[in-house]
Amino acid sequence: MKNLLTRKITTIFTASGMALVVFVFTTILMMAHGLEKTLIDTGSYDNGVVIRKGSGAEVMSWVSRSQASIVESDPQVAIGMDGKALFAKELNVLISLPKKGDNKQSNVTIRGIGDTSLKLRPQVQVMEGRMPKQGSSEVAAGRSVAKRFRGVDIGGTLRFGMRDWIIVGIFDAGNTGYNSEIWGDNDQLMQAFRRPVYSSLIFKLQDSSEFEKLKERIEKNPRLNHEVKRETKYYADQSEMMAKFLRILGMSLTVIFSLGAVIGAMITMYAAVASRVAEIGTMRALGFQRRSIMGAFLLESLLLSLAGGIAGLFFASFLQFFTISTMNFQTFSELAFSFSLSFDIAIKSLMFALVMGFVGGALPALRASRMNIVDALRQA
Repeated sequence: MKNLLTRKITTIFTASGMALVVFVFTTILMMAHGLEKTLIDTGSYDNGVVIRKGSGAEVMSWVSRSQASIVESDPQVAIGMDGKALFAKELNVLISLPKKGDNKQSNVTIRGIGDTSLKLRPQVQVMEGRMPKQGSSEVAAGRSVAKRFRGVDIGGTLRFGMRDWIIVGIFDAGNTGYNSEIWGDNDQLMQAFRRPVYSSLIFKLQDSSEFEKLKERIEKNPRLNHEVKRETKYYADQSEMMAKFLRILGMSLTVIFSLGAVIGAMITMYAAVASRVAEIGTMRALGFQRRSIMGAFLLESLLLSLAGGIAGLFFASFLQFFTISTMNFQTFSELAFSFSLSFDIAIKSLMFALVMGFVGGALPALRASRMNIVDALRQA
């Protein structure tokens, strides 16, 4: 530690390079984790989602009214306190809206909801105004949509589906994908978009442990061509493609940046060995073994990389206060999410920093341990 403090400028520059690489590495992991967390938190483990087989997402799925009735009559669909089934038939379509600032167009999900839709999503809370009335040309926008898109304000009007829709409310769905949607009456939206079929069916399970039996009944029913998933699994699948893309892209960038950081650490440690030849020779003359010399220099490199790793992780943690948006490859709509730091990501980032320190310090440490005692003392 004293040797690192003695060469302050070199130590700071090398640690800063490593901190930058760890910052990039951590940011990519936080971005992928934030995307997954947002979508997975959108679903409930006790809810089921029915979509057409092979569709992959609600926006590409369809369910006829007769097929919806078959699923609704299943004994595993829970019944609410009012005696009605906790079952929602919903529409899912995309429209294009201009963003604030640059005025660029981006896809936004329009969800047609019914009377029971809110009961299935207790995390949704009205921030301003109210939710749209059934049978009206009213809509409510998610918090992220209101924040990022032009004209999405209480009392404003949106034009889509050959009709004008009045925005009567802004809702907050916590850290979920519903914040990136606009909700309205299902029947009115189906008429506006000339859609005679639903996109998906959402329902609460009477007994969550009986899900596999319900899944088998629905998927083997010859009158249906649909699949059922737990809502958490459905949204986890939605994030898989995008999260994988982010990780591959991030790892590619990190590998390129890490090469520079490792070379910088190697140069720093070689300089340390060259400036401490007399010290190495003296230690060997006093009886210190080669592995002790090697361990000392390797430990110095690891301390240097750990300092850079902690710094990179520290600055990356502040990204949790920011929300970004991107195109979800699965649904082709805009999705807003926050960076998310977990204990697992923190450990991976610090381990990555230590690996860079080990790779950068191994050769200089080996050189120091192989120095001849006589030659080292003569150079001194």
